[in-house]
Amino acid sequence: MTKQIRFFEASVILILMLIILGTSVIGFQMTPTVPVLAVIGCLMGWLRWRGFSWEELMAGIKAGISTAIIPIFIFMLIGTLIAVWIQAGVIPALMLVGFRLINASFFLPSVFIVCSLVGSAIGSGFTTISTIGIALFGMGSAMGFSPALTAGAIISGAVFGDKMSPLSDSTNLAAAIAGSDLFAHIKNMLWTTLPAFALSLLAYTFLGWSHHAMPATQVAGTLVTLQTTFSISGWTMLPILLMLVCSWRKLPAIPTLFLNIAVTIGLIFMTERQFTLAQLTTLIQRGYVAKTGDATLNTLLSRGGIDSMMGTVALIITTLALGGILMNCKIIDHAMAPIAVRLKTPGRLVLSTILAGIGINLFVGEQYLSVILPGNAFKASFTRLKLAPLALSRVLEDGGSVINYLIPWGVAGSFAAGALGVPVTTFLPFAFFSLLSPLFSVLSGVTGWGLKKQAAVEAV
Repeated sequence: MTKQIRFFEASVILILMLIILGTSVIGFQMTPTVPVLAVIGCLMGWLRWRGFSWEELMAGIKAGISTAIIPIFIFMLIGTLIAVWIQAGVIPALMLVGFRLINASFFLPSVFIVCSLVGSAIGSGFTTISTIGIALFGMGSAMGFSPALTAGAIISGAVFGDKMSPLSDSTNLAAAIAGSDLFAHIKNMLWTTLPAFALSLLAYTFLGWSHHAMPATQVAGTLVTLQTTFSISGWTMLPILLMLVCSWRKLPAIPTLFLNIAVTIGLIFMTERQFTLAQLTTLIQRGYVAKTGDATLNTLLSRGGIDSMMGTVALIITTLALGGILMNCKIIDHAMAPIAVRLKTPGRLVLSTILAGIGINLFVGEQYLSVILPGNAFKASFTRLKLAPLALSRVLEDGGSVINYLIPWGVAGSFAAGALGVPVTTFLPFAFFSLLSPLFSVLSGVTGWGLKKQAAVEAV
């Protein structure tokens, strides 16, 4: 058999993969890791029959997994951070402050706005979800809000902040791939981001008003339980301030997390004199186990630890191994290249780039590759139609990084589901910002509204 894979054949393989994964995860409610492994086994068998050597397939797996080394290490540190933040009373303190400042009728829009601001300040959707997001999620559960609805508001805010922050890796990547200036790229994204933000805010406001809040006595009982169980003082705000300072100083994620973990551990030993190193080791490895006397709070606050991230790590490894095989054997290239050269209008080009970003998220599950691969494939087409690099960089974000949170086997989606304890398929309908961003991008491409042309940019 020849190794040459044609467009039709590559498309059929990708569609079959999507059917298997979608049916398994959405239809049969299976955890994503096993279906992904099954797809890898079938794909390797077919590629070996098509003439690819085992060495080529192993090289693809290695290339795919190599991109996950840093994220995996970060996830382990985030698991540790969650555990020590709960033990030190940081997340309970955030919940207390939130209960006193946020009215139940405006809770959902407040969650969306707060996560947007925090995400913009620190430039990390993952960190936003796993810190302030967990505190807000606990508040929502105590107030009687649907976990899926609260998770959707948290993730929408985190995605907005990650998208609009100059500190964000994905934002810098999109600008670099397209060859556009970073701050011009952020400014240009407002054409699609502001409408998506406004509609999302209206939706959360409406859903918040229609919610029937829990009795005040029940919320008051939660406040008392938090105050009596955890050592909460002004010092508990120190790790939060430290996180903001590190972001302002543009310190990378790994040293930021290490520094914050070290300071938080110092707070634990300062406030809990009987706390031992053995207990600290167990806390970091297995996470915090709440024993508040309130079953709901126990469920909400029993989180964190390295072990809690291992399911996400396993899914990341298998998903990126699958992506590595697809890229190394050029199946995705063969599926995208013939489309790129046939696009004749800006509207079709924008739509195709958006669909390519969504497709890469579905097939590979990695948000960076959902920016890199469509960017490289369609860059020449944007130039041919005299569209500016700013047009490409905005489309890459609208259809790439923001969608990864909606993919059950995606890196961001699996992380958010693990951190909040809500399956992706459950919160997906309420992650309004991620759903609306690509729609407004397509609308911009069809109408030309806010779509930057090369001549317009050169004239500025």
